[in-house]
Amino acid sequence: MKKKFVPLVVSAALSIFLAVTGCSSSGDQKTNGKSEDGTKKLTVYSTIGEQAEKDAFTQIVKEFEKENPNIKVEVQFPGNEYENILKVKMAANDLPDVFDTHGWAQIRYGKYVADLKDEPWASKLTDTMKPVLTDKQGKVYALPLNEAKDGITYNADVLKKYGIEPPQTFDQLMAAAEKIKKESNGEVSPFFFSGIDTGTIGQFFDQFATPLLISPKENYADALLNNTMDWSKWTYLPEKFAEMNKKGLINQDALTARPTDRPQLFAQNKIAFSVGGPGFVQEAKKINPNVNAGYMPVPAIVPGDEPSFSGGERHTMAAWKDSKNLAEAKKLITFFAKPENLKKMAEATKLPAGIKDIKPDLAELTQYYEKYANIRVFSYFDRVYLPNGMWDVMCTKGQELLAGSITPNDYTEAMKKEVNRLRSQQQK
Repeated sequence: MKKKFVPLVVSAALSIFLAVTGCSSSGDQKTNGKSEDGTKKLTVYSTIGEQAEKDAFTQIVKEFEKENPNIKVEVQFPGNEYENILKVKMAANDLPDVFDTHGWAQIRYGKYVADLKDEPWASKLTDTMKPVLTDKQGKVYALPLNEAKDGITYNADVLKKYGIEPPQTFDQLMAAAEKIKKESNGEVSPFFFSGIDTGTIGQFFDQFATPLLISPKENYADALLNNTMDWSKWTYLPEKFAEMNKKGLINQDALTARPTDRPQLFAQNKIAFSVGGPGFVQEAKKINPNVNAGYMPVPAIVPGDEPSFSGGERHTMAAWKDSKNLAEAKKLITFFAKPENLKKMAEATKLPAGIKDIKPDLAELTQYYEKYANIRVFSYFDRVYLPNGMWDVMCTKGQELLAGSITPNDYTEAMKKEVNRLRSQQQK
């Protein structure tokens, strides 16, 4: 099944790559990145997905173009296909002039990006972002537009209505979900996932893998890194996910639900919990300004452990080192690094800034970031403990589990098999 799946993904990615880029790539090479009227053209790719985030990003781009009329910026938001498109572009060594490294600045994109250590903002990386975006030689790989601190976004009005305090453990989270479903007569979905945006499904497994396998005092961090992992320990997560689905704790249309459904349902108080960051909240407030969002760390799973956040890169801007317009690419990144622009991006994404001395107004979410300021933040599970390529596996296998086409044990076996296969490939 996997052998058939991979070519389809690559083929689809190639088709989308061609559709998105058209003939511009070869044209840019022939004209040295200039259009017919002599203006420089920059291509920018970002993983930004929520509309409010896109609006803020494109507004900053327009302001840059006004100040630099000789530079035109073409922005692409490929959504779910971002990673596949970038893989094709890496293979062709024809990357965008500026692109989002989405958590893989050093490991995946390190050899493709220019060193930004001499840029005026480079010395101001926050203490948590500095080790993520710099190496021992001092190279700075990208500008962080914000700083990921992923937990669980919840509807504070829903929890208040049903007398629920933010859960501290996974068992408490499940009990809260069942209480909400029962007392709302099924009108409120405890959890929201989108089969159209499988990243919402992968997020569940990636975030809860940390309290299951990494954050407890006795953990499997070394076993995962040394490839001696007993993968039966993983089965807890697909079992719980399947249980959530069977009990009706997940939206019934999860396989066909669109990511744009989430802010709509949240605004209507029909969603209680969303695994991941609060980027969609701003869009929900456009629909219902009175909806109140809360934010909490990921509950503990192992007795004696404490809640935690998953963190690292969220949205970044890196410059392709072989860009014909590298100077202009760096100029755009420096423009985004202006305090007012970083503040705007942090506020749009509802996340803290990744550069020091930026004080975004995160509205009601500010109180939660302050409340949980001292909670432990672990790097994203897949970025540290899994080989490159496993994110897609977690997403697709979670989707198949939701569809009932595989069992929790099948999911675990797929994890073990794909980890070994990808590690073997990447060691050659």
